[in-house]
Amino acid sequence: MARTTGRSTTHLTRRLVQLYVGLTLYGASSALLVRAELGLEPWGVLHQGLAELTGISIGVVSIIVGAVVLLLWIPMRQRPGLGTVSNVFVVGLAMDGTLAVVGDLDGLGLRVPVMVLGIVLNGVATGLYIAARFGPGPRDGLMTGLHRVTGRSIRLVRTAIEVAVVVTGFLLGGSLGAGTVLYALAIGPLAQLFLRMFALPEPAAAGVTVASGEPSTTAPPGGSGPVAGPASGQAILPQ
Repeated sequence: MARTTGRSTTHLTRRLVQLYVGLTLYGASSALLVRAELGLEPWGVLHQGLAELTGISIGVVSIIVGAVVLLLWIPMRQRPGLGTVSNVFVVGLAMDGTLAVVGDLDGLGLRVPVMVLGIVLNGVATGLYIAARFGPGPRDGLMTGLHRVTGRSIRLVRTAIEVAVVVTGFLLGGSLGAGTVLYALAIGPLAQLFLRMFALPEPAAAGVTVASGEPSTTAPPGGSGPVAGPASGQAILPQ
């Protein structure tokens, strides 16, 4: 029993580490795309546009937008998790922190590699925090909630949300460019790759000792590791 409890505690600790490392890296990756100045991810375009309009830092804008989106969960009866609430604050704080450390970049020879690094790092971050299974981000929950309430496909709901977000952000002064297009094309495959890489088995399948002293041979259901339910599996694109 003690060994089982110890394994469960270790498993929970690893999940928590993955969650917060992933959210921190997500904010850092978004900041790198800002510094590259070659186009942001869809929600980043909106955050930047609002930051330009209000004079508030883009990280704080991200927190405010996340909180507002989370309020929209209430009429849809969506239930947030630890990861949902943490997403609102950690990503924005990490973004502003990274922007304070990484200054403006001169020349495409530096900006292009930083753009690519930002996109790849975003994929790593997405795989980490979703595989931790602490609930989807507020923007992901908006998508899945609208899908459930309206009966429309995830693809249609997601496209409608992101088109509205990008257009609004662009009109407010947000940055569109090659980075936006490359992000849209690359983030799905990258996130899927890193979801598999950082997948965590359930504690009962992670070599739990049984009475005979032999490790259990029970394996997690195929494909259950990276995505712990429809909401997580559908949350592999922006936040």
